[in-house]
Amino acid sequence: MFFVSKGMRYLQKMEQWLALAMEVQSLAQNGLAYTSNEYDKERYERLREISAAMIQLKTDLDFKQIENVFCSESGYQTPKIDTRAAIIKDNKILLVRENNGTWSLPGGWCDVLESVGSNTVKEVKEEAGLDVVPKKLVAVQDRNQHNQPTYAYSVCKIFVLCDVIGGEFQKNIETTEAKYFSLNELPLLAVEKNTKEQIEMCFQACDDEYWQTQFD
Repeated sequence: MFFVSKGMRYLQKMEQWLALAMEVQSLAQNGLAYTSNEYDKERYERLREISAAMIQLKTDLDFKQIENVFCSESGYQTPKIDTRAAIIKDNKILLVRENNGTWSLPGGWCDVLESVGSNTVKEVKEEAGLDVVPKKLVAVQDRNQHNQPTYAYSVCKIFVLCDVIGGEFQKNIETTEAKYFSLNELPLLAVEKNTKEQIEMCFQACDDEYWQTQFD
């Protein structure tokens, strides 16, 4: 009997081959985290290789590149955490310009030893030069249900409404500019990081005193 996990419910929004490859890789990594049997370790390693091969067959990526990104972690597999700061002033939201010319909410991967709040503060300082205070949790979203392209691993995107208490933009290696935009004049967005719908959600959270955190 074939068991369909909760993760496989992504099939409505994700190609079936990728969902299967992700589940095979997850089962293999979790097995490697707990087994002490050398024969089982070999089997789980082979499952990881199969999951990477499945992705290679559908993409133009090098097998080693896939392994490095898709099969390089150890321990029980959990989603990565990405924090994004929503800073709104005069009905405009702060975006930073990436090196490739697209724009995003300040943010990034949650580092070790950082909480969601402290990581949000750190990312804003690094990318926009501003000192902020987290005020409201806007949403916790599964990235692959909202952003493109689909990643071959899970990401929880956490949007945090923040107030500015000081600072100014400083030249850095991640962004080239920070600027406020109204919802109807948004520039070319880095949609892999944030969409117009996600930015609109942040505006709604800012305007709603009784906003309830969105999650999926």
